[in-house]
Amino acid sequence: MPEGGKLLDWLAPTGRLVFVLGVALSLFQLWRPVVGFVPPGVVPFESVFGLLPATYFRPVHLSWVLVLGLLVYPLANVSRVQAGSLSSTSAFRALCLRGIDMVLVFAVVWASIRVVRFDYQSLDHLLHGLRVEDYLAGLIILAVTLELARRAVGPVMTAVGLTFILYSAFGNYLPDVLATRGFSFERIVRFQVFTGAGLYGAPIGIAAGAVYSFVLFGAFLQVTGAGKFLIDLSFAAAGRFRGGPAKASVLASAAMGSISGSAIANTVTTGSLTIPMMKQLGYRPHEAAGIEAAASTGGQIMPPIMGAGAFVMAEFTKTSYSTIVWMSLLPALLYFTSVLLYVHIMAAKAGFKGMTNTTGAWAVMRQGAHFLLPLALITALLLWNYSPVLVGVSGCAAVVLASLLRHHSRVSLSAVADALYQGARLAVPISVACAVAGIVVGSIGQTGVGLQFTESVVGLSNGQLWLALILVAVAALILGMGLPATAAYIVLAVMTGPALQELGVALITAHMIIFWLSQTSNVTPPIALAAFAGAGVAGAAPLPSAVTAFKLAGGLFVIPLMMAYSSLLLVDGRSWSAVLGAAGITLAVIIATASAVERYLFGPLSRTQALMCWVAAGCLLYPDQYSRAIGLVMCAVVMIVNYRASRAYAGARQ
Repeated sequence: MPEGGKLLDWLAPTGRLVFVLGVALSLFQLWRPVVGFVPPGVVPFESVFGLLPATYFRPVHLSWVLVLGLLVYPLANVSRVQAGSLSSTSAFRALCLRGIDMVLVFAVVWASIRVVRFDYQSLDHLLHGLRVEDYLAGLIILAVTLELARRAVGPVMTAVGLTFILYSAFGNYLPDVLATRGFSFERIVRFQVFTGAGLYGAPIGIAAGAVYSFVLFGAFLQVTGAGKFLIDLSFAAAGRFRGGPAKASVLASAAMGSISGSAIANTVTTGSLTIPMMKQLGYRPHEAAGIEAAASTGGQIMPPIMGAGAFVMAEFTKTSYSTIVWMSLLPALLYFTSVLLYVHIMAAKAGFKGMTNTTGAWAVMRQGAHFLLPLALITALLLWNYSPVLVGVSGCAAVVLASLLRHHSRVSLSAVADALYQGARLAVPISVACAVAGIVVGSIGQTGVGLQFTESVVGLSNGQLWLALILVAVAALILGMGLPATAAYIVLAVMTGPALQELGVALITAHMIIFWLSQTSNVTPPIALAAFAGAGVAGAAPLPSAVTAFKLAGGLFVIPLMMAYSSLLLVDGRSWSAVLGAAGITLAVIIATASAVERYLFGPLSRTQALMCWVAAGCLLYPDQYSRAIGLVMCAVVMIVNYRASRAYAGARQ
């Protein structure tokens, strides 16, 4: 091994220093909600270990994430140096690049100390501008955040953040429709770093709070074996039915997707088990990849956790999380019903059978039923409106305690430490993405471009809600090609939420529509990241996988439309009867669309029946009671005729 490799051992992305920093970050995050119950004066060094206000906690969290991220996502390929596969010259170059990372680490620590010690009560920085040291510290934090976003999330995330910063500085040179007052870089840094409205605004606050605690919860589920139990239970419940592995994939992704916080991560982890089984049953590789991607994307909208975006929505709309859970439950069930319907039709067309060697549900329950306790606990606490941060921490403790109830599932201290470390690593790209989203939100607030964008959307749509929804959907697809779903939702909510409200959509409904549409980029060609990840696992071509995922995830487009034009969401003033009626219409749309796309329901559809399904879907989507009544009648006629034809065909074959 080159000599440089020895110097890099302790700084490697999996080295001891990184492990210690990750575990320490998770312990710091777990301690923060707990210390709130400790009376003042009891905790030693209370200014450091006590309950920190947001002004100090958010910079500390982000600086810790930046330091950890610089080590986990290095400029140099440290693993190749350690393996000795590089020449001395290349190893020296890698060592120099790692040296740059270390310089950035020390720069972040210094800059963060300046930010934490900044005197926010003084008026000097408002009257005379920032001191040189504070200005430099702010520039360092912004630059390193954008650089780490490039490494951990992707160059598009960095490009978006940088574009908005440049817009704040040079917006006065743009045409009138886009023009804004140009700000000096000193004012931009002052607003972004030394106020609570930019980099350290609500997005990073949510990432450092509720999101981090539930990312940790997901890590503990994996380490203790609770995640495997949920997957095994899904296979036990659905594996013996027609197309069993695909249906089990849908159920497992519904259970695990919201906990993992990432459709892509869920596609890879759950898909590593489900995709080979689907292929073994007879599904083509691109079909298996598309099914897993569509199901994993749905995990982000499935209560009780719903990924990171739901916590952001609760903050933006000032709505209790339990209310969002209740509102989301029925639409989420409709989405997974849609995916299951497609899976069933595909299996029926191909003549697939169920799995014959599945473990019984009772046997799986006997081995892991105790893992249902922490899931029940966090669901109950969320519905009782406890703080999501406290709920996540309680869930972590409950999973560990539940694992100790049975001898075969007990975890060691090293496994607990590994969960703390894995949680920290998983949180790095999420926190960095939210920090850059905070930069975007801050730029929108400083320049006022959000109001101009709202006026543009309303003007282009000519006051027509359906056209505005199309514009929002297109914007969601474009943003989602490079941004994580949570970051895309944050940007869209700030930019397009007011436009939908101006067209008569209620605040929470507008945000729920945007939240759903921000998930579509995971499965929509040409850039469908979750589908591409599934294609990698399945060994399939990316584009056919994306087309299949787009087809199966059609509910991501239909259901938001029904949110806008029906009583699908359980908001204040709506009865369950109205909501269930809207759900029935939505289900009819899903059945009609799936049947028309696949040309199959109980049996093959004739061209006339497929055309009737398309017409019925259009009638059901149109917000008029007579039109929807006609659509329901047409759906019923097609179902009855097709069912009788399929029974007659089956009888003739016998």
